Amino acid sequence: MSDAIKHECGIAMIRLRKPLQYYIDKYKTPNYAASRLYVLMQKQINRGQDGAGVANVKIDTKPGTRYISRYRSVDPSAVNYIFEKINKKYKKAKKLGGVDGLADGEWLKENIAFSGEVWLGHLRYGTHGQNSIETCHPFLKQNNWRSRNLVMAGNFNMTNVEELFGKLVELGQHPKEKTDTVTVMEKIGHFLDEENQRIFDKYKHQFQNEEITHLIEDELNVARILRRSCRDFDGGYAMAGLIGNGSSFVVRDPSGIRPAYYYADDEVIVVASEKPAIKSAFGIDFNAIEEIKPGHALVINKDASFEQAEVMPAREKKSCSFERIYFSRGTDPDIYQERKELGKALVPQILKAIDFDLKNTVFSYIPNTAETSFLGMLQGLEDYLSSKRREVFVEGKPHLGDPEELLGFRPRVEKLVSKDVKLRTFITNDDDRDMMVSSVYDTTYEVIKPGVDTLVVIDDSIVRGTTLEKSILTTLDQLKPKKIIIVSSAPQIRFPDCYGIDMSMMRQFIAFRAALALMKERKIENRLDEIYELCMADPSNRENYVKKVYDQFTYEEISDKVAEIVTTPEINAEVKVIFQTVEDLNKCIPNHLGDWYFTGNYPTVGGTRVVNRSFVNFMEGKTIRAY
Repeated sequence: MSDAIKHECGIAMIRLRKPLQYYIDKYKTPNYAASRLYVLMQKQINRGQDGAGVANVKIDTKPGTRYISRYRSVDPSAVNYIFEKINKKYKKAKKLGGVDGLADGEWLKENIAFSGEVWLGHLRYGTHGQNSIETCHPFLKQNNWRSRNLVMAGNFNMTNVEELFGKLVELGQHPKEKTDTVTVMEKIGHFLDEENQRIFDKYKHQFQNEEITHLIEDELNVARILRRSCRDFDGGYAMAGLIGNGSSFVVRDPSGIRPAYYYADDEVIVVASEKPAIKSAFGIDFNAIEEIKPGHALVINKDASFEQAEVMPAREKKSCSFERIYFSRGTDPDIYQERKELGKALVPQILKAIDFDLKNTVFSYIPNTAETSFLGMLQGLEDYLSSKRREVFVEGKPHLGDPEELLGFRPRVEKLVSKDVKLRTFITNDDDRDMMVSSVYDTTYEVIKPGVDTLVVIDDSIVRGTTLEKSILTTLDQLKPKKIIIVSSAPQIRFPDCYGIDMSMMRQFIAFRAALALMKERKIENRLDEIYELCMADPSNRENYVKKVYDQFTYEEISDKVAEIVTTPEINAEVKVIFQTVEDLNKCIPNHLGDWYFTGNYPTVGGTRVVNRSFVNFMEGKTIRAY
């Protein structure tokens, strides 16, 4: 993606199902779980580079023994930094207990931190606020009763933080912050406390308190806690939690917006945001990895038994399509194929735009995430050429050109754009920043016929159009092509996200800017005031009124205006922009129909509230998040 945006976080969890000694004996190391968690997190580093955290819980330790350990970091290499610190614990074990200590699971649990059976890792992408240790997951809610301790991390965003905050106040709490992370943890923590109290009350006349403590730890009903906690949540979430007794869970929103996958065998239970991470860490087949169902929680009990328990009634599945287009690793075989299909689906539009003149057209892509859709586009072009050959040589249809040339013709492919330098954020002067942006990309010279060739360059999506306007088009125009066609494998991004991706302000979207320009051009800007009044007059947000901004124009009119906006006066070539259609997007990614970015069809009421509020903010000149 040429327009960098921040997005979801990543989660990783490991539960050892056997005593630590088993892994020491079989794998000849006490670091079995730590090393696997390290791989899980490194393979998801694409999901969060602003910070990381790891927590570990030991099961059935003696009173007086520390049983929860946690490290967090905002170091530029946070994952490496954390695991280097964890490894120092094992070096310390070698000093204290010698080789025998490292080979003794019970001794390690009693004497060394991060030697427990339950592990939780998190990778943070900060979409707002400060990037500090305090904002890094996992978060910890502490208590002297082991089964009341809660460690939480997640990939989520709640649209109704104000409402959740109010619920906590009604419960008698005094939350220290009004953020979704704190409100979610405190709400789950409240019902964890109530579940502890329920079991205590059940046995208080039959057993001594110390005995009841163990009964609570064994009988804790995690699914019940989550059912009571999550019923008011509105958002996209995959939230992971560890309880001090050794129970753990990962709960997913009812629409399946945010991803979560798991694998289980007789040794481990593993959860991650992406399937390739699990495959890399444990060397298993992709078909052994399962998806946590929407509205369900994967609950792992203290005794290592597990189940997928329904927490909320599942809604129509609306898994985020942006995950498949851009965010998730393309090494997942399903995602790889989907991205190829996205490229292939664009071929009819491309052929029309170049007037079917393949001879004088060069195809390329904007590095690096668009490479797979580029391969699909080439495959689609090859299919087109095969059909033309069949028409001429099998069906006998006339051909104006040289048949020999048709037999051997291949699309012209060149690597035209390469990333040259990363813009540094310490450059704050606008003029200097624009100069730096224009230097981000470099190009390959002497491969284009000046004034003759058309360039077709595919990107996976166009969000703001800033890099396109200030860098890519200028770079490509230096090659002196006749025409430049920028192709987006994603549709026009028209509406803000509120479920974890940092796209909440209307004014940022190039498609919205194009619609505004068309309204001004046609002297119908007064309709913006009408839409504003509709948003203000409907506090229940029954409808996405912002759709009316786009309903006045065809898809092609918006695309053409985008091309006009990003074409600066210095550009000599004709510029055209082609976007994927929503219909083709849903055909290519049929199991991930969360397309609210493109259609405005949000899966929750909170989404509709956010889009209307975002428009109101725009009209009132407020440059703040709408949730």
